[in-house]
Amino acid sequence: MRIVRAAHLGMCFGVRDAIALALEQADAGPLTILGDLVHNPTVLDALAAKGIAVAPDLAHVSTSTVMVTAHGTSERMLATTRAMGLTVVEATCPLVRVAHRAIAALARDGYHVVIIGQRDHVEVRGLTGDLDRYDVILEEDDVLALPEHPRIGIAAQTTQRLEKVKRLVDLIRRRFPRSEVRFVDTVCKPTKQRQSAAVEMARQADVVIVVGGRSSNNTRELVKTCARYGARVHHVQTEADIRAEWFEGARVVGLTAGTSTPDDVIDRVEARVRLCADA
Repeated sequence: MRIVRAAHLGMCFGVRDAIALALEQADAGPLTILGDLVHNPTVLDALAAKGIAVAPDLAHVSTSTVMVTAHGTSERMLATTRAMGLTVVEATCPLVRVAHRAIAALARDGYHVVIIGQRDHVEVRGLTGDLDRYDVILEEDDVLALPEHPRIGIAAQTTQRLEKVKRLVDLIRRRFPRSEVRFVDTVCKPTKQRQSAAVEMARQADVVIVVGGRSSNNTRELVKTCARYGARVHHVQTEADIRAEWFEGARVVGLTAGTSTPDDVIDRVEARVRLCADA
């Protein structure tokens, strides 16, 4: 049995920088992160072991310094936090900041903003937090429920699949032929790289293992992408999730991972897969 790693997989620079910043701040004094820094349980356990607290909202913060996650937040939320006398450290991914600026520009230019993404995802809440009017869509049925506007500006959650985003944009254009529709591509480069690499890998694999947190959107999108190419796909968080029976009759096993998955977790998963192959 041969194991093929996707050409691009695992932790992106935005996540690495956010983790490094959190550890640096924790060394300087007590720190609370507003929500999960990244959507990966292994990373969160490591941060907790360093004494870093996590709070679901401002009401539960017990330290004077708080950190905004890699997913970002709105300017309104930042202002509220600072008004409480808290010191704010931003770990927002630079590519999420690009999406914020693009959406602000659409609104400033008079477009009704439509975000393609998960309505309750922390990144989407941040992207929409400074808007007075907007819509969030994720599926084709959502497009059918959209009201008509003279000018529609479309952007996306950074971890959405670009192919799906473009399909929804085309559907909006067909549904509203009289509207001026402007699309700004805010899907981040690491997501695009991992998606395209996953396709190339899945095309040659009998079984695919996707490593990442259960709540990680980009990891779930990798699972969906790989499943489209006929391989038996399994989403695991750690090597403990691996089952030997998955690989019966497999000649090629593909391996990929979401953008918040640490390298050592990927390595341990690969090692477990090799043990299953040798058994």
